[in-house]
Order: sequence, then C-alpha cells, then structure tokens
Amino acid sequence: MTDHFIGVDVGTGSARAGVFAATGTLMATAKHDIAMHKESGGIVEQSSAQVWDAVCQATRRAVTEASIDPASVRGIGFDATCSMVVRDRNGAPLPVGDPNHPERDIIVWMDHRAIEQAERINAQDHEVLRYVGGAISPEMQTPKLLWLKERRPDTYDAAGHFFDLTDFLGWMATGSLARSSCTVTCKWTYLAHESRWDPEYFRAIGLGDLADADFAPIGQDIVEPGKALGAGLTEGAAAQLGLAPGTAVGAGLIDAHAGGIGTVCAGGGAEDPTACLAYVFGTSSCTMTTTREPAFVPGVWGPYFSAMVPGAWLSEGGQSAAGAAIDHLVSLHPAYGDAQQQAQAARKPLPVWLADAALAACDRASDAVLLARDLHVVPEFLGNRAPFADPHARAVIVGQGMETDIPSLVALYVAGVCGLGYGLRQIIETQAGHGAPVNTIAISGGAGQHPLIRQLLADATGLPVDTTTCPEPVLLGSAILGAVAADAFSSIQAAMPVMSHIAQTHAPSGGTARRIHDRRFDAFLTLQRVARDIRCTTEEPFA
Repeated sequence: MTDHFIGVDVGTGSARAGVFAATGTLMATAKHDIAMHKESGGIVEQSSAQVWDAVCQATRRAVTEASIDPASVRGIGFDATCSMVVRDRNGAPLPVGDPNHPERDIIVWMDHRAIEQAERINAQDHEVLRYVGGAISPEMQTPKLLWLKERRPDTYDAAGHFFDLTDFLGWMATGSLARSSCTVTCKWTYLAHESRWDPEYFRAIGLGDLADADFAPIGQDIVEPGKALGAGLTEGAAAQLGLAPGTAVGAGLIDAHAGGIGTVCAGGGAEDPTACLAYVFGTSSCTMTTTREPAFVPGVWGPYFSAMVPGAWLSEGGQSAAGAAIDHLVSLHPAYGDAQQQAQAARKPLPVWLADAALAACDRASDAVLLARDLHVVPEFLGNRAPFADPHARAVIVGQGMETDIPSLVALYVAGVCGLGYGLRQIIETQAGHGAPVNTIAISGGAGQHPLIRQLLADATGLPVDTTTCPEPVLLGSAILGAVAADAFSSIQAAMPVMSHIAQTHAPSGGTARRIHDRRFDAFLTLQRVARDIRCTTEEPFA
C-alpha cells in the first residue's frame, strides 16, 4: 500500500487539510471556514470546539477527494496560528472575554487587548526579553496571560491548561499534553537552548503562580517539531478525522513556521536553510531566518532554538498586516466598489483582479512599479512587527490625488505591494547587519501566489524569490511533520529536500527598475521615520 501523509493548517479564518504522497506531491485539499468574534479594544476571539470540528471536516473531505484508503495515511501534522486556547482542569472551554460565551475560549493571535501588559513587561527589561527581539509583543502569550489574570480572574483561576492552538490540536488528536518547542519558545518565552522556563521572569511580571505550579498549566513536556505524540491518534479522534487509530501525529508548528519547513530547504534550490529566508505572505506576513549560531537582532523576534529546524536558531520578523493591509488600502479608494463588482463578474478575488490589471497595463511585471509614480505607502495599519516591534505605528499614504478611476486604484494597489516589499527589505537588511544574512527568499502563503507580487517583491528587495512546486507549502510543512513522526524520514532536515522542490525563481531586475526601487525605498524609510517623529510630538496631552 502506498504511504500518504496529511498536513493540517488552521489559519485565521479556516482550517485546511492536504493529502500528500511520500514524494511531497499534493493529491487533494479541502477547507472548512471558522467564525471569528471581534469587538472594540482589539478583542478577537474564536471557539476551539469549532476549530477542531473544522479540522475534522476538512481532513475527512481531503481524504475523500484524494480517493485513498484512510489506512494508507501513516502520519499527520498540524500547524496553526499562534492563538491561545484556555481550558479548565477537566478540559472544558473557558470564556476569555464575555462570561456569557464560554465557547469563545481562544484569544486570537491578532488580538491586541494586552498592549498595556506588554508595555509593563517590557519596562522591566528582563533578560528573557533578549530572546524575543528585546521587546515582547501583545501578540505573544505572557501579556495575554497577565491580562486574563488581571481582567478575567475567574477564568484564569479556573484554568487547568493554557495551550498554543497548535498544541491544543495535538492534545485533541492524541491526549498528549506535550508542547512543541516551536510554540513555547516563540510565543511563551521558553528558553529551548537551556531546556527550561525562567521562573524569575514569570515572578517579576506577575505570573509567579505558574512558576509555583512548575509550569504545568503551560507545559512541562517540551518536544521538538515532528516528534511523535503519545501513541498516535486516539480512537475518538481517529473516528472524528476519518483516519485509523494509532496514526502517527507529529508535534506541530506555528503556521508560518510550517511554511518555512515547506520551502527553505527545497531540492533544486539552495538546499541550505541558512541561505534562504522564508516569507509567509498571508493576512499578516512572517519572515523566518535560520542561523547556525544565535543572532540578536533588535526588533526581530528570537533568536529561538529548535523553533523551526531542530538544532538550528531562528529569527522571526514580519508585518502585522500584509494581505490584510492591501485589502484595507484598496477599500479606501473611490473606485473600490466598481472594482469589486468587476472582480466578482470575473470570478476573481479583488487583489488578483488588480494584479492582473497591473500586468495587463505593462510590457513586463517589473514595469508595474511605474504605475505607482508618486504614490508611496507605508502599510503599517496594524503597527510594525519588525524591526521596531511597535504596535502603535500606523500607515502612511502619500501622493494621492483626486482621481476616482480604476487605473488610479491599480496604481494604489501597486504602491501598497511595493510598500510591503520595502518593509521586507528593511527586515532583511537589519538582520544582515546583525549576523543573519540570506541570499534568497522562498515565498508561501495565499497572498503571495500571483506572479506580479513575486516579481515586485524580488525587485523591491533585490533578492531572488523562489516558489515551490507544491502550491500549498504550509500544508506540506505540516505533512512533513507527520512523515517524520511516522519514521518515514529520520529528521525534518532529511525530509525537506525530498518532499519540497523549487518550481520557479523570480530574479530581481537591474538597471532602471533597481534605481527606481532604491529611491522608493529611501522614501519609505523617510516617511516611516517622519510618521514616528510626528506621533511622538503629538502624544503629549493638551494642557
């Protein structure tokens, strides 16, 4: 019987499952949507029960679409957003917000309710913060834990388990309380290079009760990604997923990190994870840079040990809004409604329709930058994740006139994509200056699939952008975890070049295009700096 492996990805709005052959060939995918609750104050919540149901439905449908025998699935891996799940001592959900909605037991990654707590933690300048880029983000879990303790003490006191969403899925699948070194190192301040939590940090920030409990609520058994969890799928989970009991389950990854595993060591490419930056371009974006030695980069999360490639260090940057920034940017234009109607008539998502329109207006993809002309965008609508770790940063749009037609909307779209490219270049150059250089970019994620996007990012950064043959590298990364857990490969490092392959390289243009992007990058830095300076001068209260 031919072996198959399944990768499951839980994103912000849906769960997706992919069935793969042992060569890395994608056989089928399926998707099931997940609801999200938002309210003022940066509150974003979800239901873990609904997430698990979506995972099961997507997995069953993917197996059906692949027309395979479920018994041929030897391993499964999970990745998810770095959202936090709260369950009581009996495993039941607890409300993270409104007590009348106990089913909403997830604080979603993008939730910014804990900005005040993050600022108080950062003011202490604890040694642990060196390993999160010098400043902790409200998107990470210790500020959120502190918020719960201070603002929802009933929930906090009743909690028996605080899970990263990926580890929750592993628990649901196997009953194992093990946590992945990826999740706890990147989002919970676990010091993987020393194999320990720092009790003094937790006591200093007001979470000493976790240290007193020997960290049982947040994880005592920490394992590397791909490590087999428990005895595999329990009978109950197997029935829900439509798979065989005992199917191997690999310790999971954060979604962006799964995209890294699916791309950075692809056969036919660099085949060296330290030479390639993984750029996961979705609602937000993440940059994943692998180094053999720790690189301390101000404003870039990490360095994290064994957080993506076991035994290697990881620096993680990114943009808090990427695909979401483009969606919001174009919604501000007067022609937005007209463009939406035309995109719907063409049965295309609006960003794809706009990218197609930009390509149609140019002889080649690199010429699209000329459409932007004097339009410049710093697309930091949701703050700056890297290299400033500044959740208060906001977007800048300069050069907009009174045009209301579709071509001016296309120009704004191109300027926004270029702005994301310059933010990426800023991260890459900052990292290179602190001992973490890269030679290539491997792109994954739904927002980065269009050839125009890939070429503009190559031109904006001055680095080649590789795409893989697998159209779903994040799912592939999780499937690799399942393959390693099933002993189909000795390690993630051994599996990556066998299951992942380079399809195309978008080389950066030189000449005039390079000079234009250099000038625009200088303008990006200037506008970003001016916006920061202006904000600083207006933060003083009025007399």
